[in-house]
Amino acid sequence: MRQQLVIVGAGPRGTGILERLAANAPALAAGSGLDIHLVDPHPPGGGRIWREEQSPLLWMNSHAEDVTMFTDDTVAMDGPVREGPTLHEWARLDGRVFAGRRVQGRYLRWVYERALADLPADVSVYHHPRRALRVGGPREGRQQVWLEGRPRPLLADLVILTLGHLDTELDEEQAELAEYAREHGLVHLPPDFTADSDLSSLAPGEPVLVRGFGLAFVDLMVLLTEGRGGRYEGETYLPSGREPVLYVGSRRGVPYHSKIGYDWTGDRPPLPRFLGPTEVAELLARPGGFDFRRDVWPLVEKELGFAHYHRLFTAHPGRTAMTWAEFEKRYAVAGDPAELRVLVAAAVPDPADRLDLAALDRPLDGVRYASHEEFQAGLRDYVEADLDRRHDPAHSADLGVFLGLLSVYGQLVRLGDIGPWWHGFFSHLASGPPGPRLRQMLALSRAGLLKFVGAGMTVTAEDGVFRATGPTVPGFSVEARALVEARLPEPTVGRARDGLLRELHADGAAATPDGLLRVDPRDGRVLDGAGRPHPRRFALGPYTDTRTPGAFTRPRTGGPAFRQNDATARAALVLLRDLAGRLAA
Repeated sequence: MRQQLVIVGAGPRGTGILERLAANAPALAAGSGLDIHLVDPHPPGGGRIWREEQSPLLWMNSHAEDVTMFTDDTVAMDGPVREGPTLHEWARLDGRVFAGRRVQGRYLRWVYERALADLPADVSVYHHPRRALRVGGPREGRQQVWLEGRPRPLLADLVILTLGHLDTELDEEQAELAEYAREHGLVHLPPDFTADSDLSSLAPGEPVLVRGFGLAFVDLMVLLTEGRGGRYEGETYLPSGREPVLYVGSRRGVPYHSKIGYDWTGDRPPLPRFLGPTEVAELLARPGGFDFRRDVWPLVEKELGFAHYHRLFTAHPGRTAMTWAEFEKRYAVAGDPAELRVLVAAAVPDPADRLDLAALDRPLDGVRYASHEEFQAGLRDYVEADLDRRHDPAHSADLGVFLGLLSVYGQLVRLGDIGPWWHGFFSHLASGPPGPRLRQMLALSRAGLLKFVGAGMTVTAEDGVFRATGPTVPGFSVEARALVEARLPEPTVGRARDGLLRELHADGAAATPDGLLRVDPRDGRVLDGAGRPHPRRFALGPYTDTRTPGAFTRPRTGGPAFRQNDATARAALVLLRDLAGRLAA
């Protein structure tokens, strides 16, 4: 009897698992025939987020040369390396272009088709364009995967969940805002994937409050401006007259930092240095567990500082006051933040060359403006300065920090759930918008269609409207009849609108206090409340406690998602082989 493997989710993560199954099958497959069932209502390859059918105005936020779905020798994995083209090589694009998401969707579809072609002849793949509703079955027996609109379940020897970003039920605050909007005839758009949001209710010329200043906001901005017929001439925006006026704020009050606009030259910092596998193993072995801020963050700070100063000393030695050898020796043994500050002050004369993570993270903390108009000009200056720095190789220590962030993330995923703060910090510094998008923000601000509210933005519902305030401009407030929450829904098991995760949790799967599905960091098997890995269920993705920065990555940066995909694929193949052996005995 042929074995059955069900993969729920056929987007980039499911495609990555399929690629790793194909790469590892020659060495590990049972050889008795395998049917792989891909369950996803969206097309395989791109899935929902990267499907080809979305606005051509929406871009990726990475250069085409920085996007790959293929492993290389920097990925710490047991399976074979199967190299392949980056997005820019495959699409024959300029490597520095920010490709449209439709192009990425086509690339992912090609990767999927290549993985199919690379599977052994006795493996068949079937796509079921439906939603998976629940997974049942005994721990030691075949699993049942129930699909929407199908009376009988798929039977599976193993199940791998690669669900990606999911819709969620509203939390208490969002539910109250939505109810207030219904009662008073207002518009409230909750957290969502922006390309799927119905923006038609946002009226031309009307003020719209927007909470969130990250990548979801960038998509919203594009769809409500160019998407409504406006256009840019140089650095001037020519409106169509159909745009609303966006009042945007967030906890930080500033957009994510621009993508860096130059290439790396010279030696890379030797990472990891202060946060690597040894330190991670020590943290995991602590009898009382670890606290992120107390135990992990100091290692992160030291690692990022090392990456920053390695680049500064080796690429810009004229801006330092001692040799790298001396600095590195003293930096390595510095035992507390005060000692580090004294060392850096002595070695790096210009404060602009020193790494200040707190200032990078919260640039408006304690900053106050006398008027709303003064703040608009001040934030435009901030964005201009960020663009200038991020496109000037004289500040290439910033690129060192970027590489440090990638290295750190690759280690932190081994620790399991570390809370949501790190992911936001990483995105703010390392996963910001293309420079041209920030220039468009500046043009829209000058045109009066984009207005900044500031840091610590709060929204209240009263007097029949939504009202936004914040401390950056004391006394300022703005009223609107529309509120958009410009961010993806938080990944939580308990509030996932898709019932599959809730049913899985009810069936014994454990969740972290933040609502993430607990999985074994070694191979992605789902854990129960006692910490036991399920023998037949695996899970990968943003709703698990080993989430990574993304399903694809820059070439030659270790690709933590690729490492996870390989470990899960190999574990699945070994388990299937063992099951086949037991049946044959």
